[in-house]
Amino acid sequence: MLALRIALGLALAYALLVLLAWRFQERLAFPAPRAPVPDPKRVGVANGEQIEVTTADGTRLVGWYLKPEVPQPPPTSPTSPSLLWFYGNGETIAAIWPIVREFQPPGTAVLVVDYPGYGGSAGRATETAMYGAADAAYAALVARPGVDTDRVYVYGRSLGTAAATWVAARHPVAGLILESPFTSAAAMARQLYALLPRFIVRLSLDNLGRMRQIRCPVLVFHGDADRLVPTAMGREVAATAPGPVELVLIHGAGHNETYDRGGRAYRDKIWEFISRTGRGTGEEGRGHTTRPPSLVPRP
Repeated sequence: MLALRIALGLALAYALLVLLAWRFQERLAFPAPRAPVPDPKRVGVANGEQIEVTTADGTRLVGWYLKPEVPQPPPTSPTSPSLLWFYGNGETIAAIWPIVREFQPPGTAVLVVDYPGYGGSAGRATETAMYGAADAAYAALVARPGVDTDRVYVYGRSLGTAAATWVAARHPVAGLILESPFTSAAAMARQLYALLPRFIVRLSLDNLGRMRQIRCPVLVFHGDADRLVPTAMGREVAATAPGPVELVLIHGAGHNETYDRGGRAYRDKIWEFISRTGRGTGEEGRGHTTRPPSLVPRP
Protein backbone atom coordinates (compact mmCIF):
# COMPACT_ATOMS: atom_id res chain seq x y z
CA MET A 1 0.00 0.00 0.00
CA LEU A 2 2.82 2.37 0.85
CA ALA A 3 4.53 1.59 -2.45
CA LEU A 4 1.31 2.37 -4.31
CA ARG A 5 0.97 5.73 -2.56
CA ILE A 6 4.57 6.60 -3.40
CA ALA A 7 4.00 5.63 -7.04
CA LEU A 8 0.82 7.73 -7.21
CA GLY A 9 2.60 10.67 -5.59
CA LEU A 10 5.45 10.48 -8.07
CA ALA A 11 3.01 10.19 -10.97
CA LEU A 12 1.09 13.26 -9.80
CA ALA A 13 4.32 15.21 -9.30
CA TYR A 14 5.48 14.28 -12.80
CA ALA A 15 2.10 15.23 -14.30
CA LEU A 16 2.28 18.59 -12.52
CA LEU A 17 5.82 19.14 -13.82
CA VAL A 18 4.70 18.36 -17.38
CA LEU A 19 1.73 20.74 -17.03
CA LEU A 20 3.93 23.55 -15.72
CA ALA A 21 6.49 22.99 -18.48
CA TRP A 22 3.72 23.13 -21.11
CA ARG A 23 2.17 26.23 -19.59
CA PHE A 24 5.30 28.27 -18.88
CA GLN A 25 7.71 27.26 -21.63
CA GLU A 26 7.58 30.69 -23.27
CA ARG A 27 8.59 32.28 -19.98
CA LEU A 28 11.56 29.91 -19.81
CA ALA A 29 12.62 30.74 -23.37
CA PHE A 30 11.79 34.46 -23.09
CA PRO A 31 12.55 35.65 -19.53
CA ALA A 32 12.09 39.24 -20.74
CA PRO A 33 14.33 41.31 -18.44
CA ARG A 34 13.30 44.94 -18.20
CA ALA A 35 15.66 47.93 -18.31
CA PRO A 36 15.32 51.44 -19.77
CA VAL A 37 17.23 52.00 -23.00
CA PRO A 38 20.11 54.38 -22.22
CA ASP A 39 20.56 57.60 -24.16
CA PRO A 40 23.54 56.93 -26.47
CA LYS A 41 24.88 60.46 -26.13
CA ARG A 42 24.84 60.28 -22.32
CA VAL A 43 26.92 57.09 -22.31
CA GLY A 44 29.45 58.49 -24.74
CA VAL A 45 28.27 56.98 -28.03
CA ALA A 46 28.36 60.07 -30.22
CA ASN A 47 27.22 58.32 -33.41
CA GLY A 48 24.18 56.70 -31.75
CA GLU A 49 20.55 57.70 -31.48
CA GLN A 50 17.60 56.23 -29.62
CA ILE A 51 14.87 55.12 -32.02
CA GLU A 52 11.35 53.72 -31.96
CA VAL A 53 9.98 51.01 -34.24
CA THR A 54 6.35 49.90 -34.48
CA THR A 55 5.46 46.32 -35.37
CA ALA A 56 2.60 45.32 -37.67
CA ASP A 57 0.31 44.79 -34.66
CA GLY A 58 1.11 48.25 -33.26
CA THR A 59 3.59 47.23 -30.56
CA ARG A 60 6.10 49.99 -29.81
CA LEU A 61 9.73 48.89 -29.70
CA VAL A 62 12.71 50.98 -28.65
CA GLY A 63 16.27 50.59 -29.81
CA TRP A 64 19.55 52.08 -30.91
CA TYR A 65 20.70 53.12 -34.35
CA LEU A 66 24.43 53.65 -34.74
CA LYS A 67 25.42 55.71 -37.75
CA PRO A 68 28.43 54.46 -39.69
CA GLU A 69 31.66 56.11 -38.67
CA VAL A 70 33.31 57.31 -41.86
CA PRO A 71 36.52 55.39 -42.56
CA GLN A 72 39.62 56.98 -44.00
CA PRO A 73 39.73 57.66 -46.90
CA PRO A 74 36.06 58.67 -47.22
CA PRO A 75 33.89 56.09 -49.04
CA THR A 76 33.16 56.61 -52.72
CA SER A 77 29.56 55.31 -52.34
CA PRO A 78 26.86 57.55 -50.79
CA THR A 79 25.38 54.50 -49.07
CA SER A 80 26.82 52.14 -46.50
CA PRO A 81 26.36 48.53 -45.39
CA SER A 82 24.34 47.86 -42.24
CA LEU A 83 24.12 45.23 -39.50
CA LEU A 84 20.88 44.18 -37.81
CA TRP A 85 21.64 42.80 -34.32
CA PHE A 86 19.52 40.26 -32.38
CA TYR A 87 20.68 39.45 -28.83
CA GLY A 88 20.24 36.45 -26.49
CA ASN A 89 17.24 35.63 -24.32
CA GLY A 90 18.58 37.15 -21.09
CA GLU A 91 19.96 40.34 -22.64
CA THR A 92 18.73 43.86 -23.31
CA ILE A 93 20.23 46.88 -25.03
CA ALA A 94 20.98 48.33 -21.61
CA ALA A 95 23.13 45.27 -20.84
CA ILE A 96 24.95 44.81 -24.15
CA TRP A 97 25.32 48.26 -25.66
CA PRO A 98 29.09 48.39 -24.94
CA ILE A 99 29.51 45.16 -26.94
CA VAL A 100 27.37 46.43 -29.81
CA ARG A 101 29.42 49.63 -29.90
CA GLU A 102 32.74 47.77 -29.75
CA PHE A 103 31.72 45.31 -32.47
CA GLN A 104 30.32 47.93 -34.89
CA PRO A 105 32.18 47.30 -38.17
CA PRO A 106 33.96 50.29 -39.74
CA GLY A 107 31.75 52.23 -42.15
CA THR A 108 28.71 50.12 -41.22
CA ALA A 109 25.45 51.20 -39.60
CA VAL A 110 24.00 49.08 -36.76
CA LEU A 111 20.40 48.70 -35.61
CA VAL A 112 19.37 46.83 -32.46
CA VAL A 113 15.91 46.83 -30.85
CA ASP A 114 14.60 45.39 -27.61
CA TYR A 115 12.17 42.52 -28.30
CA PRO A 116 8.54 42.92 -27.20
CA GLY A 117 8.42 42.73 -23.42
CA TYR A 118 12.20 43.22 -23.17
CA GLY A 119 14.18 46.26 -22.03
CA GLY A 120 12.14 49.34 -22.73
CA SER A 121 9.84 47.86 -25.39
CA ALA A 122 6.10 47.36 -24.97
CA GLY A 123 4.24 44.12 -25.62
CA ARG A 124 4.57 40.55 -24.42
CA ALA A 125 7.55 38.30 -25.06
CA THR A 126 6.58 35.38 -27.32
CA GLU A 127 8.07 33.61 -30.32
CA THR A 128 5.52 35.19 -32.67
CA ALA A 129 6.16 38.64 -31.19
CA MET A 130 9.92 38.24 -31.64
CA TYR A 131 9.46 37.44 -35.33
CA GLY A 132 7.17 40.43 -35.74
CA ALA A 133 9.81 42.61 -34.11
CA ALA A 134 12.47 41.15 -36.43
CA ASP A 135 10.41 42.01 -39.53
CA ALA A 136 9.74 45.53 -38.23
CA ALA A 137 13.41 46.10 -37.42
CA TYR A 138 14.47 44.98 -40.89
CA ALA A 139 11.90 47.28 -42.52
CA ALA A 140 13.05 50.20 -40.36
CA LEU A 141 16.70 49.57 -41.22
CA VAL A 142 16.29 49.39 -45.00
CA ALA A 143 14.15 52.56 -44.86
CA ARG A 144 16.97 54.57 -43.25
CA PRO A 145 18.58 57.16 -45.55
CA GLY A 146 22.07 56.14 -46.62
CA VAL A 147 21.61 52.39 -46.01
CA ASP A 148 22.57 50.20 -48.97
CA THR A 149 19.69 47.72 -49.22
CA ASP A 150 21.96 45.30 -51.11
CA ARG A 151 24.39 45.15 -48.18
CA VAL A 152 22.24 44.36 -45.16
CA TYR A 153 23.80 41.85 -42.74
CA VAL A 154 22.08 40.07 -39.87
CA TYR A 155 23.68 38.98 -36.59
CA GLY A 156 22.00 36.75 -34.01
CA ARG A 157 23.25 35.32 -30.74
CA SER A 158 21.68 32.32 -28.95
CA LEU A 159 17.90 32.95 -28.94
CA GLY A 160 18.57 35.81 -31.35
CA THR A 161 19.74 33.30 -33.96
CA ALA A 162 16.08 32.34 -34.43
CA ALA A 163 15.22 35.97 -35.22
CA ALA A 164 18.26 36.22 -37.51
CA THR A 165 17.44 33.10 -39.53
CA TRP A 166 13.81 34.26 -39.72
CA VAL A 167 14.92 37.53 -41.34
CA ALA A 168 17.48 35.89 -43.64
CA ALA A 169 14.91 33.36 -44.87
CA ARG A 170 12.27 36.03 -45.57
CA HIS A 171 14.18 39.11 -46.70
CA PRO A 172 17.15 39.91 -48.97
CA VAL A 173 20.34 39.95 -46.90
CA ALA A 174 24.00 40.02 -47.93
CA GLY A 175 25.25 37.81 -45.11
CA LEU A 176 24.20 36.04 -41.92
CA ILE A 177 26.25 35.82 -38.71
CA LEU A 178 25.16 33.33 -36.05
CA GLU A 179 26.69 33.00 -32.60
CA SER A 180 25.94 29.89 -30.48
CA PRO A 181 23.03 28.75 -32.65
CA PHE A 182 20.75 25.89 -31.59
CA THR A 183 18.91 23.68 -34.07
CA SER A 184 15.32 23.96 -32.76
CA ALA A 185 13.22 24.34 -29.63
CA ALA A 186 12.43 20.63 -29.65
CA ALA A 187 16.12 19.72 -29.77
CA MET A 188 16.88 22.14 -26.91
CA ALA A 189 14.06 20.61 -24.86
CA ARG A 190 15.61 17.17 -25.35
CA GLN A 191 18.99 18.61 -24.35
CA LEU A 192 17.83 20.41 -21.19
CA TYR A 193 14.69 18.53 -20.11
CA ALA A 194 15.22 14.94 -21.22
CA LEU A 195 12.59 13.56 -18.81
CA LEU A 196 9.75 15.62 -20.31
CA PRO A 197 7.66 14.25 -23.21
CA ARG A 198 8.36 15.82 -26.61
CA PHE A 199 4.70 16.49 -27.44
CA ILE A 200 4.46 19.33 -24.91
CA VAL A 201 6.89 21.59 -26.84
CA ARG A 202 4.80 24.34 -28.45
CA LEU A 203 7.71 26.54 -29.50
CA SER A 204 9.32 26.06 -32.90
CA LEU A 205 12.45 28.27 -33.13
CA ASP A 206 13.42 26.14 -36.11
CA ASN A 207 16.87 27.37 -37.10
CA LEU A 208 17.70 24.14 -38.91
CA GLY A 209 14.61 24.26 -41.10
CA ARG A 210 15.17 27.89 -42.06
CA MET A 211 18.86 27.39 -42.80
CA ARG A 212 17.86 25.21 -45.77
CA GLN A 213 16.18 28.28 -47.31
CA ILE A 214 19.11 30.67 -46.85
CA ARG A 215 21.50 31.18 -49.78
CA CYS A 216 23.63 34.10 -48.58
CA PRO A 217 27.12 33.63 -47.06
CA VAL A 218 26.96 32.44 -43.44
CA LEU A 219 29.46 32.85 -40.60
CA VAL A 220 28.89 30.70 -37.49
CA PHE A 221 30.64 31.16 -34.13
CA HIS A 222 30.40 28.64 -31.30
CA GLY A 223 32.22 28.11 -28.03
CA ASP A 224 33.85 24.71 -27.86
CA ALA A 225 33.02 24.52 -24.11
CA ASP A 226 29.33 25.44 -24.49
CA ARG A 227 27.29 23.17 -22.20
CA LEU A 228 23.97 24.93 -22.73
CA VAL A 229 23.85 24.82 -26.53
CA PRO A 230 26.24 22.03 -27.55
CA THR A 231 28.90 22.77 -30.14
CA ALA A 232 27.44 19.92 -32.18
CA MET A 233 24.34 22.07 -32.76
CA GLY A 234 26.46 24.88 -34.17
CA ARG A 235 28.19 22.39 -36.45
CA GLU A 236 24.84 21.01 -37.62
CA VAL A 237 23.46 24.48 -38.34
CA ALA A 238 26.59 25.34 -40.34
CA ALA A 239 26.49 22.04 -42.24
CA THR A 240 22.85 22.64 -43.23
CA ALA A 241 23.53 25.97 -44.95
CA PRO A 242 23.28 25.43 -48.73
CA GLY A 243 25.43 28.45 -49.56
CA PRO A 244 28.93 29.55 -48.54
CA VAL A 245 29.52 28.92 -44.81
CA GLU A 246 32.35 29.23 -42.33
CA LEU A 247 32.43 27.84 -38.78
CA VAL A 248 34.67 29.46 -36.17
CA LEU A 249 35.19 27.71 -32.82
CA ILE A 250 36.05 29.88 -29.81
CA HIS A 251 38.36 27.88 -27.58
CA GLY A 252 37.36 27.56 -23.92
CA ALA A 253 34.18 29.61 -24.32
CA GLY A 254 31.00 28.54 -22.60
CA HIS A 255 27.64 29.86 -23.73
CA ASN A 256 28.01 33.30 -22.14
CA GLU A 257 31.77 33.75 -22.53
CA THR A 258 32.12 34.16 -26.27
CA TYR A 259 32.60 37.95 -26.24
CA ASP A 260 35.28 37.76 -23.56
CA ARG A 261 37.05 34.65 -24.87
CA GLY A 262 36.83 35.63 -28.52
CA GLY A 263 37.90 39.21 -27.89
CA ARG A 264 39.40 41.24 -30.69
CA ALA A 265 39.90 38.19 -32.94
CA TYR A 266 36.14 37.51 -32.77
CA ARG A 267 35.33 41.13 -33.51
CA ASP A 268 37.82 41.33 -36.37
CA LYS A 269 36.39 38.16 -37.91
CA ILE A 270 32.97 39.81 -38.08
CA TRP A 271 34.51 42.90 -39.62
CA GLU A 272 36.42 40.84 -42.17
CA PHE A 273 33.29 38.83 -43.09
CA ILE A 274 31.28 41.97 -43.81
CA SER A 275 34.12 43.58 -45.73
CA ARG A 276 34.84 40.45 -47.80
CA THR A 277 31.27 39.51 -48.69
CA GLY A 278 30.48 43.15 -49.37
CA ARG A 279 33.05 43.15 -52.15
CA GLY A 280 31.44 40.09 -53.72
CA THR A 281 34.78 38.40 -54.29
CA GLY A 282 33.40 34.90 -53.87
CA GLU A 283 36.23 33.97 -51.51
CA GLU A 284 33.97 32.31 -48.95
CA GLY A 285 34.56 28.59 -48.50
CA ARG A 286 31.85 25.93 -48.32
CA GLY A 287 31.79 23.93 -45.11
CA HIS A 288 35.06 25.39 -43.83
CA THR A 289 36.04 25.46 -40.15
CA THR A 290 38.57 28.13 -39.26
CA ARG A 291 40.97 27.90 -36.35
CA PRO A 292 42.54 31.33 -35.77
CA PRO A 293 45.16 31.08 -32.97
CA SER A 294 43.26 33.63 -30.86
CA LEU A 295 40.06 31.60 -30.97
CA VAL A 296 41.21 28.00 -30.73
CA PRO A 297 44.32 26.36 -29.33
CA ARG A 298 47.57 26.51 -31.21
CA PRO A 299 48.57 23.19 -32.77
